[in-house]
Amino acid sequence: MAFMRTSSNASSGMGVAPDIRETFLELQMKKAFRYVIFKIEEKQKQVVVEKTGATTESYDDFLACLPENDCRYALYDFDFVTGENVQKSKIFFIAW
Repeated sequence: MAFMRTSSNASSGMGVAPDIRETFLELQMKKAFRYVIFKIEEKQKQVVVEKTGATTESYDDFLACLPENDCRYALYDFDFVTGENVQKSKIFFIAW
């Protein structure tokens, strides 16, 4: 994912915190979180992890963590069962 580069992006001057890649891999590979919320730290000129949600948290719990009047980026690991009764999971990137 492009947002996981740890160096500054030349066009925006915005970098990402070093722990973002590790947090993403924990969500993707280890299923350690239900969601990860990211925010932009203006003073540091980088994207940082603001909050992670436990695997027991719901989509409503996730929505309650998003600010009403500020932007955030998030990853949400959505579990579902297909029509063939197969358990699946999809990770969504959300721009809030």
